[in-house]
Amino acid sequence: MRIAVSSDMDEPITRSLLAALRERGHDVRPHGALRPGDDPQWAVCSEAAAREVADGTADQAVVCCWTGTGASIAANKVPGVRAALCTDAYTADGARRWNDANVLALSLRLTSQPLLTEILDAWFAGEPSTDAEDRQNVDRVRLLDHGKTRM
Repeated sequence: MRIAVSSDMDEPITRSLLAALRERGHDVRPHGALRPGDDPQWAVCSEAAAREVADGTADQAVVCCWTGTGASIAANKVPGVRAALCTDAYTADGARRWNDANVLALSLRLTSQPLLTEILDAWFAGEPSTDAEDRQNVDRVRLLDHGKTRM
């Protein structure tokens, strides 16, 4: 799987994230502070990673900033992206299952190495729900990407 990864800071946890994704066999596409010469501002690099998902050059993305909030906000401004700020494995599983999230947002401040492993395990094990109500909600979000509110 091709995964775009962005961070506004090159921290030990971001290096662990890159290594963990590569160990899982993913093609990692770094942005921001993780790629020399890139703009490391959280809004810029989160948008860049999210755009890769939206345009199909990446299957998913992981966006990071100190709290994870700014990165998730910036990523969610890109039409077609459903970014979820996950601080635990249960939230990561639910984001994939009920929200069909395609971008994982992480807090550099709160994410420890053991927690990172748990979140990634849950994220990659999660499958989008086939439940009609869950699909309707995801479809509704897709309409919102285009400024529509009616199905």
